[in-house]
Amino acid sequence: MRIERRLRQPWWLVVVVPVLSIAIAFVLSAVVLLLTGHPPLRSFHRLLDAAFVANGALSDTVVSATPLAFTGLAAAVAFRMNLFNIGGEGQLYAGAITGAAVGLLMAGSPSPLVIAGMIVAGAAGGALLAAIPAVLRAFFSTNEIITSLMLNYVVALIMEYLIFDSHSYLRDSSGFQASVFPQGKVLPDHASWSSWSIHGLVLPLGFLLALGLAVLVWLLYARTRFGFEVQVIGDSVRAGRYAGMRTRRKILAVMCLSGAIAGIGGASQIGDFRHQLDPPGLRGANYGYTGIVVAALARYNPFAVVLVAVLLGGLTNAGFTLQGADFPAGLVGVIQGLILFCALGGELFVRYRVRFAW
Repeated sequence: MRIERRLRQPWWLVVVVPVLSIAIAFVLSAVVLLLTGHPPLRSFHRLLDAAFVANGALSDTVVSATPLAFTGLAAAVAFRMNLFNIGGEGQLYAGAITGAAVGLLMAGSPSPLVIAGMIVAGAAGGALLAAIPAVLRAFFSTNEIITSLMLNYVVALIMEYLIFDSHSYLRDSSGFQASVFPQGKVLPDHASWSSWSIHGLVLPLGFLLALGLAVLVWLLYARTRFGFEVQVIGDSVRAGRYAGMRTRRKILAVMCLSGAIAGIGGASQIGDFRHQLDPPGLRGANYGYTGIVVAALARYNPFAVVLVAVLLGGLTNAGFTLQGADFPAGLVGVIQGLILFCALGGELFVRYRVRFAW
């Protein structure tokens, strides 16, 4: 048996392989459900109902999918240039910190101005943090996986220091309860982001922003010279340099763009849902790491990132809804893991072919 790289990829493989991968993942999930004493068809029906069908379930799924869409887009933007930005988690924290600070500082200003300021501040916070591993990679050839990953813990500790270990501007220090149980200041009403209801489906501003960013990322990579150069450098840095492309500038630009998208996701968490800087909640959610899974499952396609974010957000929401003695939440994690494993395994058959010889 030999594994050979395909010189050309048939168009139908890009469609058939992911569909078969998902189907195999659900077959394996059914086996796991049987082994754990859960009827597969009934369990899948309960998951589908809790994620998308039940009253208000789809709105809750959109809430769960919004941060995953931002961090998935952030990972996809960098990965398409073979830059492995593992710092989406920390960049989301940075965007949450700067977004919350601007939301509090601009109290009393018109709501559209406050929201715009929070979006810009979130993007700036994420981009500035991503610029650190970008500079180290571009000018010192430092592995961006390690530097971006380590910065996640640095920013997490800074975020906790601002709320739990200091009397910073972001900490609510009014009253006895606030001194015993520290928490972030609640944002004023003008800093709460808008949402729209369409036939019972509530769409927060953050989710619509993620959709808009998916369109912009697709246009940037598919219809501009910048996107063409990024893909050339991603395939071969030497070829890009030989063609006169400024690889260092592209590394800086792509990493900062990736960080800015994750940072807007952090600002969205503050403005759309939490309305205060909440270190335990943000750290426990692991949005940045799950976003890498979303990007991998979507094969770095920005539109597919949003769809996969909704799928995984629905599974996560269903796991919380159904969690109990008869349906452990860990089963949903197993299903998500099988989907990822099969989807990434299917990539082998898109890029390579298996030949048998006697």
